Amino acid sequence: MIRVTIYNEYRHEKSEESVRNVYPNGIHNAIADFLRADDIEVKTVTLDDPDCGITDELLDNTDVLLWWGHIAHHEVPDSVVAKVRDAVLKGMGMLFLHSGHHSKPFKALMGTTCNLSWREDGAYERVWVIDPSHPITQGIDKFIYLEHEEMYGEPFGIPEPEKLLFIGAYESGEVFRSGCLYQRGNGKIFYFQPGHETYPTYYNKDVQTVIRNAVRYLVPSYREKELICPWVPRIDGK
Repeated sequence: MIRVTIYNEYRHEKSEESVRNVYPNGIHNAIADFLRADDIEVKTVTLDDPDCGITDELLDNTDVLLWWGHIAHHEVPDSVVAKVRDAVLKGMGMLFLHSGHHSKPFKALMGTTCNLSWREDGAYERVWVIDPSHPITQGIDKFIYLEHEEMYGEPFGIPEPEKLLFIGAYESGEVFRSGCLYQRGNGKIFYFQPGHETYPTYYNKDVQTVIRNAVRYLVPSYREKELICPWVPRIDGK
């Protein structure tokens, strides 16, 4: 069984009624519900758990970590960021959602600002499939239609994606690289843009399909026990 951990900042749902009305049990539980229905083992952790709930033992027993954060990225301890980064380098899969683009772990793995332009006006978005042959895009037609979504616009301050799977196009004309794949060390990383907290994006069946597909794609095929830079003898014994 695939082992998934979902990190959710879990601040908006507690403080804002408009968000609580959409996700009464938190974004993390909304995502956990449809993943568990797909026979995936899911644990959830939040920012206010001790050390964000992220321990070495948890990461060692997580195949794919999902990350959703927004207003409190700065509160994630650097020690937790280092643990997550190293787990990815060892081989753990990582799925960053929506405003997770500005999270400390994403920046640490990308090595760039990860800045973008944005506007919350509730316009529609079409998330266009770029590569219909890829495992993550399976089950999606030409595009995902979202009646309301926060606008994210280019330029997006990320390294050139190793594979671009989706491009978002907004009612107002902006476009955005909405589905980006990377490899860091032994771990695969996918960034998926839709998911603003005031809109019911994670109830959209196509969005759920992409997340399910991504989880299965990101499962490690190889995982190092530790990150070391060893001295080794010559293989010929001299």
